[in-house]
Amino acid sequence: MQMMELINKGGDRVIKSDVIIVGGGVISCAIAYNLAKRNIKVIVIEKDHIGAGASSRNGGGVRQSARDPRELPLAIYAIKNLWPYLSKELGVEIEYHKKGNFRLGKTPEHLKILENVVNQGLDAGLELRLLEKDELRKLCPYISNEVVNASYCPTDGHANPMKTTLAFYKNALKLGTKFITGETVKSIILAKGKVSGVKTETNVYEAPEVVLAAGYESKAIANTVGIDIAMRKELIEAIITEAQPQMFSEMIGTAESDFYGHQTEHGSFVFGGSTGLEPFLSDEVKTINKSITAPYICRAVLKYFPIMSSMNIIRTWSGFMDIMADKVPVLSKVKEVPGLTLACGFSGHGFGISPAVGQLISELIINGKPSISLDAFRYDRLKPKG
Repeated sequence: MQMMELINKGGDRVIKSDVIIVGGGVISCAIAYNLAKRNIKVIVIEKDHIGAGASSRNGGGVRQSARDPRELPLAIYAIKNLWPYLSKELGVEIEYHKKGNFRLGKTPEHLKILENVVNQGLDAGLELRLLEKDELRKLCPYISNEVVNASYCPTDGHANPMKTTLAFYKNALKLGTKFITGETVKSIILAKGKVSGVKTETNVYEAPEVVLAAGYESKAIANTVGIDIAMRKELIEAIITEAQPQMFSEMIGTAESDFYGHQTEHGSFVFGGSTGLEPFLSDEVKTINKSITAPYICRAVLKYFPIMSSMNIIRTWSGFMDIMADKVPVLSKVKEVPGLTLACGFSGHGFGISPAVGQLISELIINGKPSISLDAFRYDRLKPKG
């Protein structure tokens, strides 16, 4: 089917395609690319600009360790089969480094958390072990003397979120995907009980398949056809330092998950985190940015890396994550609304599985059955029993 434009009786401009994807982040761009590779005509609609949300401005973690067991098959598949080859496939250096992941601990309580992380990973077949202080300091000599343990997964790593998002975008565009920016999707349109498209403030877009991959904004759009997603939003923030000589290549986190991040190829450190108080505060991001979250991240980092006390912060940013009730995403068709697919609720850890999600959602739309089961990610898994 070719994309077509016409004017309907209401005077709206109508644009037709095979699939409409709502949202312009890494998940949307990865889905669009995988559909376009299979000669599917796609329209992507983003209310801001491509990569405007958190998916292009996060800590960049590509990890298997400390994931919910339901997500592990996707993470393992992506790291074994997709991430190592993406730069070549997409023609963009996305700065993927498979250099490991440390999760650091300082107390007996932290040790229990790390032991659980290691045991869970080993049960899933991951290469994962618990490091004692002396071995850890040999691998990462810059840590505080107070750090006594760490979980270590050598097959984890990190990549550049902005470059990855734009690489998927660039290649989807090259394959014929139409990207519409600066338009907000207001509702899903139904015809005879099935999806027939979406409506923005100014246009109607028609397609028999619609994918909601717009983070928390997906919730309100799904509500327009009576579907409620068990999802809330939560503020996170990231800080970026000035460039430094190379100190370590691993992804860094902590047992308490009070911060996470890595050193980029440029030499800057990118650290993200939240205080836990954000859900109870104003939605005014700039106020939180200046007074609460960024200073908290700095204090958390310095507890583990006091050597960083003299580094200058050159930039911060903040935004809202889409958090599912069980912190596992929705990757699912909606049986009550034929033609509607959900790909949202990634709860702050969608970037690392984005290449796999792009492939699997495209398979779900085209074949009705992805090559890796997505049954654990059904949208209705959280419905009340009885």
